Amino acid sequence: MYPKEFEKSIKKVEATREERLKKLPERMKEKEKDALLKKWHPDYKPEAKRKLKVGVSKGSIVPNEVADLLEAYPLINPDEIDLSQVDYEADILIIGGGGAGTAAALYAYYNGIKPENIIIATKLRHGDSNTIMAQGGIQAADKPNDSPIIHYLDVIGGGHFANKPDLVAKLVMDAPLIIKWHEELGIMYDKKGDGEMITIHGGGTSRKRMHSAKDYTGMEIMRVLRDEARNIGIKVLEFSPAIELLMDDDGKVAGALLYNMETDQYYVVKAKATILATGGFGRLHIQGFPTTNHYGATADGLVMAYRLGAKLRDMDSVQYHPTGVAYPEQIVGLLVTEKVRGLGAQPVNVDGEQFVHPLEPRDVEAAAIIRECYGRNKGVVTPTGMRGIWLDSPMIDMIHGEGTIEKRLGAMFRMFSRFGIDMRYEPILVFPTLHYQNGGIEIDADARVLSKKGAIPGLFAAGEVEGGVHGKNRLMGNSLLDTQVFGRVAGINAAKYAKKAKIGKLSLQHTKKYIGELKKAKIKEERKAPILLPDYREEKVLSRAIDIL
Repeated sequence: MYPKEFEKSIKKVEATREERLKKLPERMKEKEKDALLKKWHPDYKPEAKRKLKVGVSKGSIVPNEVADLLEAYPLINPDEIDLSQVDYEADILIIGGGGAGTAAALYAYYNGIKPENIIIATKLRHGDSNTIMAQGGIQAADKPNDSPIIHYLDVIGGGHFANKPDLVAKLVMDAPLIIKWHEELGIMYDKKGDGEMITIHGGGTSRKRMHSAKDYTGMEIMRVLRDEARNIGIKVLEFSPAIELLMDDDGKVAGALLYNMETDQYYVVKAKATILATGGFGRLHIQGFPTTNHYGATADGLVMAYRLGAKLRDMDSVQYHPTGVAYPEQIVGLLVTEKVRGLGAQPVNVDGEQFVHPLEPRDVEAAAIIRECYGRNKGVVTPTGMRGIWLDSPMIDMIHGEGTIEKRLGAMFRMFSRFGIDMRYEPILVFPTLHYQNGGIEIDADARVLSKKGAIPGLFAAGEVEGGVHGKNRLMGNSLLDTQVFGRVAGINAAKYAKKAKIGKLSLQHTKKYIGELKKAKIKEERKAPILLPDYREEKVLSRAIDIL
């Protein structure tokens, strides 16, 4: 239940509700958006980033927390690893068992790779990922008033024109195919009585193209994909994250060194093709923000690929979801899906005033909320000192009819109900939370990982680990789509590559070379990466009171 000090503000929200139902604020002009972002979005704090001192993208600006990982020594001494003892051999090794990795495994199988020759190596359990936590939906332009071209324009505009055009074209053109595939597999999207797909708006979109399964969309997708992979018989190594990629003496990627978290053993996996699907970096808590991300999102793929020579792009941009939980304390930072705003809930300040259109692009919406709380001092202050704004959720049932919240936002309704908050009748308190890694490893339209010299032989990437699709800001529903489109592309092209590839003698020579660069740059040897799991012990416990200014 809410503390008594919230009562006065909640009454103001209730008093202004009828008037707010009549009219939304106008969307911001481009100049207004730019000014807002530069002053209030965390990406524009220069002290929060620095230039990389080593590697192929040396001189690129990245968050300090990411630089700390990329400028770090391996967990192992390459000279102490016996690569002649191969524990597993595969045609395709997929590192990561979320939506992108599992989609890649299925499409590798569809394209002629036997299931016993595909390995998914995953840090936690198969399915533990940001995919399974994704709620709001997946975009696809498959309605008569929409088209992939319009979807393309929305994506490019939302990404501030920094996206790779060929990747965006692939994303939007394959989207309807993905929805069709999902239906054939048995994924249950929300539909009307006549069978038509229910679609709604997401922030920054010009058409209603968001397909969802209530607010369990990622879980529903992951449930079906995981079952399909298991039924086919694809091998899964759980609690076995990769800590280094392997190459052969001909310069091809040839598998990975895995670390079994239960037995503390290292496993050498030799593979003709390797797909990185390791997800993002939310558990680095960029700038001290809480996060929506799952426990294993610690940028392992970035670290391994960068040591091998993969280029990075758009890593100066981080997505803070506008609406993370700000109260109660126990769930601070967890996602309040954009679907809540898509169904009509309005963001309002402590006085019950609308201050931003509810469906601006995520970076703009987040910056507006930060400004309201810290610039205009119009936020609601929690007992622990955190600030937030109200998301007026009771408006949803007022607009769409009683029972809509329970029917279409079951996860949200249950999450708040556990703490005595009934979002059908009470607004919910939110503040931006670290949500998504906009940039990543650069790939081409065939999901091949790129170095300065071109595609790195034998290495592919899909999902949040890769960059270029979303530019400087991702729109809602394009992350699940990214995992499926480029998971599919990676699986298909890795299968083609693996059928012809021959692997030579395994090597960690690239790791030794990177260690040399670190020493030359005088990087402290105590810093090690990948970190695999975040550390929340003792003084490292994340402070929930964010110092924005």
